[in-house]
Formats: sequence, C-alpha cells, structure tokens
Amino acid sequence: MVVGDFAIELDTVVIGAGPGGYVAAIRAAQMGQKVAIIEREYIGGVCLNVGCIPSKALINAGHQYQHALDGEVFGISTKDVTIDFSKTQDWKDNKVVKKLTSGVEFLLKKNKVEIIEGEAFFVDEHNLRVIKGESAQTYTFNNAIVATGSRPIEIKGFKFGGRIIDSTGGLNLKEIPKKLVIVGGGVIGAELGGAYANLGTEVTILEGSPQILPTFEKDMVKLVERSFKKKGMKVVTKAMAKSAVDNGDSVTVTYEAKGKEETIEADYVMVTVGRRPNTDNLGLDVIGIEMTDRGLVKVDNQGRTNISTIFAIGDIVPGAALAHKASYEAKIAAEAISGKAVAVDYVAMPAVAFTDPELASVGMTEAEAKEKGLDVKASKFPLGGNGRALSLNQTDGFVRLVTTKEDNVIVGCQVAGVNASDIIAEVGLAIEAGMNAEDIALTIHSHPSLSESVMDTAELALGMPIHA
Repeated sequence: MVVGDFAIELDTVVIGAGPGGYVAAIRAAQMGQKVAIIEREYIGGVCLNVGCIPSKALINAGHQYQHALDGEVFGISTKDVTIDFSKTQDWKDNKVVKKLTSGVEFLLKKNKVEIIEGEAFFVDEHNLRVIKGESAQTYTFNNAIVATGSRPIEIKGFKFGGRIIDSTGGLNLKEIPKKLVIVGGGVIGAELGGAYANLGTEVTILEGSPQILPTFEKDMVKLVERSFKKKGMKVVTKAMAKSAVDNGDSVTVTYEAKGKEETIEADYVMVTVGRRPNTDNLGLDVIGIEMTDRGLVKVDNQGRTNISTIFAIGDIVPGAALAHKASYEAKIAAEAISGKAVAVDYVAMPAVAFTDPELASVGMTEAEAKEKGLDVKASKFPLGGNGRALSLNQTDGFVRLVTTKEDNVIVGCQVAGVNASDIIAEVGLAIEAGMNAEDIALTIHSHPSLSESVMDTAELALGMPIHA
C-alpha cells in the first residue's frame, strides 16, 4: 500500500547521484541553490561503485601481479608468486570504492545537499513522487536535473544470471576464472579482458566489428592486440554471438565467425556490448519530454529539455557515455539554473581505454580534421625515444599531434602507451586554449618525464626535432 502524503517544497532537485548527479548537486549548492538529490541505489552511481573506479582497481591488481612475475628484466627474482583474490576484492571494495563513495556523501552533506533515498517519477513540470518500498512522497521543485545514467544492454540468447554476467558481475567475481569469454571488445570488454588475463585467466573476446576498440585508430589498437597476443588472449573479430547455455559449473557459448558456427566453454561469459540510458520508468514520456529514437533526452547547449524547468545530463543525453562528460555537463546545467551565461563546448573531450598499453585521444584525428576541411598534418613521436619510458621498460606506443599546416594550431592528439590517460590532459588544455605546437615546444617540461614526449612531438610538428 502506498501511503498518502502532502507535497514537500524543494528548490533544485537532482535525480541520480553518479558523477553527473553529485557534481550537479554540489555546484548548484555552491551557486546558492537549496538542493536535494534523489538516489535509488548507491551514492557515486555506476562509475564509483561498479564501473570506472573498481575496474581500474582490478586492472592495477593485474599489473601488480604481472610485475611480481616479470621482475627478471630488472634483476629481481621472485618465487611462488600467489594471489588471494578475496583480499584483492576486499581492497577494491573497502579501500577504494567505499572510501570514494563515503567521500562523495561527505561532500554532499558538507554542501548542505539533502539526500533522499528512493525512485523518482515525474508528475508534471514542477512535481515528482519518490517511491521507496511501500511508501511515497510528493515533492514540488523549481528546477530538476536528471542524471540517471545507464545500464548494461542484455542481448538475445544471453540472459543475465548465473554464469552469464554483465560488467558488474565481472567486477565482483569471487574467484579468478580459469576461462572467460567476453562478448564485446569495446573499452569495457578490452579493459576487463586484459585485467583478467594479467591475473592468469584464459580470455577470449568476441567482437562484431572488424577490430576491437573500434572508436580508436588502427595503429593504436594494433599495440593492444599485440599485447593481448602476448598474454595468450584470443580475439575473434567480425563475430556474431548467438547463445549461451549455463551448465551449472560452466557456460557454453555459441558464435559465428567467417561463416562457421563455433562453440567455446568457459567458467563465465561476460556481455559488454554497450549500455542503455536509464530514461524509462521516470515519467518523462508522461510529462512530454522530447526523446530521440534511442531513448536519449533531447537537450540544448545548457542541458535544458523542451520543458524549461527540467535539465538532463550524462549518459541519458546524446554524445559519448563518459563519466567526465557527465561531470562537465553537470556544472553547466547547475550554473545555467543560476542564470549564468554558460554553454557546453565539446572541443576537447578526452576518451581513454585503460588497456595495455593505455590509449587516449582528444580533439580530432587527422582523418576527422580533413573531413571538416582543415589542412592538417600528423606528427608522431615514438615512446622508445623517451628516457622515462625506457626506465619503466614500457616503450610500446607513441604520441601523435594533429596540427594545421599553416600555423601549427593543435586540433587533436592521440597517445598510445604507459600513462596515456595522464599525458593526454596537457594537449586537452592546449586545444581548449587554442594553442599551437610552438606553445608546447617552448614550455619547459621536467626531465625525465613521459610528458616530454608531448614536447618532442610538438618540436617534430615544427620541423625541428631534437630526439626524433
């Protein structure tokens, strides 16, 4: 039975406490708004709890295990290297995830954001109901920011349950599987596949596209493919996953490749073929919010929907489903509600894959720049020429700058290699600021550092390389 209620007045309400929602709530509070945030499951959302953060913890655990096994090159010998996976999972859950999520909750409370538990459902442009169990409460609001994120897509023949798992299940396994099949070789599949391969799992990736990591350029992906091969991983591209049968103690996966049907048996099959926006069961259709054919919310350049009091950000709006994109849009929406003249500008939106080696891209590729009519060139510097990469014994990779031929303005960058996720930030700033290659070349970089590779690439673009 749903208990009746009297409406409680709110100023700004945020639905969803992930990287978009909690950032929006804090920024709105900083702008002087009285803010409440509604969360149905856990503070921090998918990213902090069962996504980007725990996956990077697991990836790092795999690296640590491999470092212990492969110390001979440095003259370090180890015997009887073992891993207690229960301790690994405990560290991930309690020392990493729990610390971050409790930190987010602390920040919300510090900024006087009211936390409301339950599921929100819009009644009209100024009213919503929050349902928790058998009780419900109506709230009126002046403005709402919807940041409900996304969930894994379930495909035909692979109903989640038992040994057929999604990425959340893949992050929370109780034991390291001996054999793992991954359906989908995008960023999530490639990252977790590499992590488990480092932990000793025999991994097979089935990818429908001609290459894994299809959003990255071929020469970058080849480095990952080569690394996967060294780990003993099997990658099947242009593969069509057809079905999975849970045998109780194993799972049998059937797929088609090169016109031939194949089967493979493993401990688990993990499906990572994409994510679906959480826009259903919110009442958005009831109140007339305009949506795309894919179920995404249509918004303007401030995140405002066709109903002026309701904003939407993150995975539920068009564009890449990235946590940092959601956080960026969150600040814009919160400030727009406060009357600031702000608008989104996606000129330098970084994309990263935490594979071996890491891949990172920002701005335009050479092909994308030429498609837009720009006269550009690409300059590529190998990490084999970087002293810090040599000292780390991780020289696979490169930095590539895409610059205009006329004035060397930086319009894009791709990095493949150790710490690419960090190296890319400098170029993102350069693109945002409209800098050219000379600006980077004249910036003194610490030595020895991986960031010097960006300076070396800039000098290469100017035709005056020192280390190329």
